[in-house]
Amino acid sequence: MTVTVETVTTVDAIAALRPQYEQLYAVTGNGLPFALHEWHLAWCHHFLNANPRIRDEPLFYVVRESGGNCVGLVPFIVSRRRVGPLRVVSVNFVGADPAISEIRTPLIDPRYELLTARAVQHQLQKSLDWDWIQWSGISDGFAEALGLGGRLHWHLVQSDYVLDLAPTWEEFRSGLKRNIRESLRHCYNSLKRDNLSFDFEVCCGGPELQKGLDRFFDLHTMRAEFQSAVVHPNRFTSTIARNFIREVCERLAERGAVRLFQLKIGAVVVAARLGFVAGDSLYLYYSGYDPAWAKYSVMTTTVAEAIKHAIGQGLKTVNLSPNKEVSKTRWGPRQVDYKSAYQQGERLRSRIVRQAYVKARASEGLQSWFLQHLIPARRNWEE
Repeated sequence: MTVTVETVTTVDAIAALRPQYEQLYAVTGNGLPFALHEWHLAWCHHFLNANPRIRDEPLFYVVRESGGNCVGLVPFIVSRRRVGPLRVVSVNFVGADPAISEIRTPLIDPRYELLTARAVQHQLQKSLDWDWIQWSGISDGFAEALGLGGRLHWHLVQSDYVLDLAPTWEEFRSGLKRNIRESLRHCYNSLKRDNLSFDFEVCCGGPELQKGLDRFFDLHTMRAEFQSAVVHPNRFTSTIARNFIREVCERLAERGAVRLFQLKIGAVVVAARLGFVAGDSLYLYYSGYDPAWAKYSVMTTTVAEAIKHAIGQGLKTVNLSPNKEVSKTRWGPRQVDYKSAYQQGERLRSRIVRQAYVKARASEGLQSWFLQHLIPARRNWEE
């Protein structure tokens, strides 16, 4: 088998790749919203060149087999920085943002992982004067194929947590561990004991979605500011992050892929979680709740109702998102690991600037302070 590689370097050309994305969803079984065409387009509109000191350019590799069918899509962003008189060139997947894109991954037909790895690495070697490449969200097969063509430095794996659903809620619930079943009983009964009831609403688009996002951002902020044992950073403090979420939700609503889950007590939404449907999976994204209702475990109730919704829609899995937390592991999910690595350029200059960049990001000591004035190590996402 042989493959060819098409290079795409403009946002307009990325917009025209929708048929290739759709073809790869079918063969890869993609269940991540972060690999959807709409996500990549909205990301380029909002995050590309967000920092004037860093120049970003798309570099999407579209890999095709001899018959012309798309078998791989590797969505890179090339970033160029200045280090005094030197130029630093790094290559990352789309989604290098402040934890808005939780998992960054290519789309590759499993049958073509080796050929795609070889072809893409060949293109990178001949067409770019890069200092390092950051590979992330890659499967075991693609990681092994990449390792054959270059010296990679491996990072810790990124673990994702996925629930396999049963045909009915009753069957799913019966398979849960005792502690989560007890927790669910407490969630529902605690409201009843205080003569309270809730309504659960699922918003999928239209003006109601944009209005619901206003409340979602407020609740997310409340959760972040609430002093508890688990720290939850506010991921949407910046205007750019909020505008991105609004656009990506609007785009995904057109394909029926958005779910804003809202738990209401009376006329007030007290908990919300944003979700996305990709393939046969519901991805549960960030959430928020009013701490005044924390004693009723309203967030657990929201997740339970979202799972009920997914089962009712005939979906096969619910993705609880990365990062190991008790709020996820108590549901008994299976762990899905994604590998990541960086590949350093062979030149001496590349090794020097890579070390300087890592030191600058450390934010410790006089040397780090000096390097930060030479290297814009972190983007400014607060605009």
